[in-house]
Amino acid sequence: MKKRILVVGASLAGVRTVQALRRSGSADEIVLVGGEPGTSDGLASDRPPLSKKFLFDAAVTAPPLVTPAQLDELDTRLVHGHATDLDLDRRHVVLHGGGTEPFDTLVIATGSSPRTVPGLEPRPGVHVLRSAADATAIRAACPGDGSVVVVGGGFIGAEVAWTLHTLGAAATVVEPLPTLMVRGLGPRIGEALTRRHLAAGINLRMGVGVAGIDGEEQVRGVQLTDGSYLPTDVVVLGLGTVPETNWLVDSGLDLRDGVVCDQQLTALGAEDVYAVGDVARWRHPRYGEDVRVEHWTNAVESASVVAANLTGTPTVHDSVPYVWTDQLGGRLQVLGRVRPQDEVHMIEGDLNDKFVAVTGGDGGLQSAVGFSMARPLIRFRQLLAAGATWEEALA
Repeated sequence: MKKRILVVGASLAGVRTVQALRRSGSADEIVLVGGEPGTSDGLASDRPPLSKKFLFDAAVTAPPLVTPAQLDELDTRLVHGHATDLDLDRRHVVLHGGGTEPFDTLVIATGSSPRTVPGLEPRPGVHVLRSAADATAIRAACPGDGSVVVVGGGFIGAEVAWTLHTLGAAATVVEPLPTLMVRGLGPRIGEALTRRHLAAGINLRMGVGVAGIDGEEQVRGVQLTDGSYLPTDVVVLGLGTVPETNWLVDSGLDLRDGVVCDQQLTALGAEDVYAVGDVARWRHPRYGEDVRVEHWTNAVESASVVAANLTGTPTVHDSVPYVWTDQLGGRLQVLGRVRPQDEVHMIEGDLNDKFVAVTGGDGGLQSAVGFSMARPLIRFRQLLAAGATWEEALA
């Protein structure tokens, strides 16, 4: 008997779930709910190019991850809208406007939204980057001789600052932590990349926060917590993201910075309910703790895990985290997790140029980081997956 699988969220994780289900042989009825802002059908674009090629070049288009015609080929019905509530007892999702979509199996793929804090919300001249419409607005607001302040020095903040710098804008990054990308790279590698951004001409204000943004209808500047003032035309907020779970607060699901799941991505305490992508927090077998991973590869891999579990192949989500970012004229790649306390060992090159470095602690290999050296980095993916010791990694 056919089941009705409802996938809520038509960005990467949701679309890949539909595709993986059909690829795995599912003959069930599939309904995809999408509500991407600024689109006519609710289907999202692939996000990584938005802060790279799409932001850099107005001639580059941002095609959707999947078209309505392709969904027809996948025998999937598309519902344009967004969810506002989940009723597990009645087995349906409530949509904006009051309509409902019933399900036998639910896949939550609503992703995450840009984090904001009081006083630092989007308004004229203040932008976030989550959609193609956001990237278009940022590019239009940043003339070649203008200035931009990027609030937040994580991967996206550093990447946006670099892209706008290459377009000719005077870019400043404001980051309360002492180095750029320190959460993802650790202090030593983060410090090296920070020096390289500074040497490239990007203004960095590290160890200081934003006290306020001056100007209501037109941004005039940014007031910092140390009392200094940065005149600017445009502000881009890169404060990270929060999982999109507001519509689930009354559902009874366990929500702790995401939908809490087991190793197979089944929502705890709920029957036939799964979560994929940014919104999922699960017990990672490799690390023995609950994690939430916002990277592109996790969205794809988690979709495949859920599709396998729904088509009769029990599968745990235990892949090695992977993220990449394009900046400083090259590609920075991170495999595994860089912990601040771990030792750093250079494998090839040096931190001021192309390099591959590994980090380790507790007797094991924890991560591998490479800049513009993809080939020497490859072997560490297998070593990380195999749980290699520190000695094996350095052999």
